Amino acid sequence: MRFDEILDSDDLLDALWDMHFDECTPIQEAAIPPVSEGRDLIAVAQTGTGKTAAYLLPVIDRLASGEYPEDSVNCIVMAPTRELAQQIDRQLQGFAYFMPISSLPIYGGTDGHTFEQQKRGLTKGADIVIATPGRLIAHLSMGYVDLSRVSFFILDEADRMLDMGFFEDIMQIAKHLPEERQTLLFSATMPPKIQQLASKILRNPAEVKLAVSKPAEKIDQSAYVCYETQKIPILKSIFAAEPPERVIVFSSSKQKVKELSRTLRRDLHLSAAEMHSDLDQKQRDDVMLDFKSGRIKLLIATDIVARGIDIDDIRMVINYDVPNEAEDYVHRIGRTARADRDGKAVTLVTDKDAYKFRRIEQLLEKEVPKNMVPEELGETPSYSSSGRPGAGKAGRQGRKSRFSRGEGKARGRSGMPAKGAQNHQESRAVKGVGGNRGEAVAEKSSRAPRKKRNFHQRRRPANGDEVKQAKS
Repeated sequence: MRFDEILDSDDLLDALWDMHFDECTPIQEAAIPPVSEGRDLIAVAQTGTGKTAAYLLPVIDRLASGEYPEDSVNCIVMAPTRELAQQIDRQLQGFAYFMPISSLPIYGGTDGHTFEQQKRGLTKGADIVIATPGRLIAHLSMGYVDLSRVSFFILDEADRMLDMGFFEDIMQIAKHLPEERQTLLFSATMPPKIQQLASKILRNPAEVKLAVSKPAEKIDQSAYVCYETQKIPILKSIFAAEPPERVIVFSSSKQKVKELSRTLRRDLHLSAAEMHSDLDQKQRDDVMLDFKSGRIKLLIATDIVARGIDIDDIRMVINYDVPNEAEDYVHRIGRTARADRDGKAVTLVTDKDAYKFRRIEQLLEKEVPKNMVPEELGETPSYSSSGRPGAGKAGRQGRKSRFSRGEGKARGRSGMPAKGAQNHQESRAVKGVGGNRGEAVAEKSSRAPRKKRNFHQRRRPANGDEVKQAKS
């Protein structure tokens, strides 16, 4: 479908023509009509499918009618990060190039002068405000922001905002909005918490849901099954074979990002920079500018750059940690092989991550090829097709040899070996498992009962990062 079939403003169509936007993407074709009709909408589509234009274009088209007040905020677009807010603002400026549509980006990490500029813009009014939740809450708490005449309330990357803990902020902002408004919710995934949010702020919404598309065919995907201590040496071997050139390494937390970037700079002498939420706005802008210009070859980042960052020529993406959600894997590796280019995606999978990576393979509907870990790095864990963590070959052989030597019951699910079976039966009898059942029962009944442990003491995760990752 062409844009001139579903949009009315000639000025908007002229801007799209100059930007070489002719045909709608599937999400735009499905979302623009109900938005133009004034309906609430919940849309689920993968990052990179054109969701930003799917909500900006119909809103700009309606604002162009001139029926909305000039001295108030008419539309609020919520974004999880400053980078995404900046990108939305840039796209908006392109779409509304020939139109008197004003926009105002609101995000943190700025100086006092910028804060005052944001204050003046919110006070005098702007057609479209693109804001991160925390900074908009800061302005609202000052008492000078009037959102009572907002006509459009849009949540972009809603699942990411909820992952970052912004649910209460969003609900607080919604309380300042009028009941009669149009609310649009765009998300890459549809977990239960998104459904909960939608039920609270949307009214009889239209629903558009596009299946998560598979990564581009030109992405050369592979994985290393390894132990945590082998990850740095594997990175070293990868970069020795292919020096990093516009590479993004994703890690699970900002603390890991800091440690990994220091290690790569110190030990491998690589031009590496880090990107995470602890950096202020100027630092983040400088890092992205240096990375885009090629002054920085290697970017170590949290999922803050997995979405909403438009860089077309990323050569390789490395998942230092397997993402918790299978869809996030698609978002991460989708940073490469853009604009019909080639790209590589490498994932380091530990035995603890096997189940998560199997879920990724199920989403992809194919098995990702596994690379051999260099022999000098030692033995590696096994990876079964069921995705369950397993022990390496040497470990399984070691358990069998203990059986054959008759050194007691081995741990694991291995059956009884053919050799040493007699010794094994003898050991079972000694432990009261085999032999005379009456004696075994009597022996068992004479034992003192074991003290029950508290439920929360039964399984304690080894790594806190697996329970709750730092906010990115």
